[in-house]
Amino acid sequence: MAQVLIVDDEESILVPLEFLFRKAGHRVELARTGEEALSRLAERPYALVVLDLMLPGVDGFQVLEALKARTPAPKVLVLTARGREADRAKALALGADAFLAKPFGVQDLMAEARRLLEEG
Repeated sequence: MAQVLIVDDEESILVPLEFLFRKAGHRVELARTGEEALSRLAERPYALVVLDLMLPGVDGFQVLEALKARTPAPKVLVLTARGREADRAKALALGADAFLAKPFGVQDLMAEARRLLEEG
């Protein structure tokens, strides 16, 4: 299945997401900061990046900026507590492929991830 990078600074989000994506058959790696995400992205390609916007240091918007320059760029699913329309618009303008506000439904999340991976 697909190589997935999950980027979030909250263990309460990382652990269940890792479980869900592994259960769906994907290879999963985790990053807890924007810097760690950029380092992992430089090491190998990912089919999907699940990205929080509010990260310490390098935030999710900065990670999106860096991903724009990559070819091929992975699909990016933004998950964030910042559900304002301005944040959604900015994330999509920076190259996010989908945006879900926390709290989100597990079925919605996995359906969106499947859709993005199928578009691949």
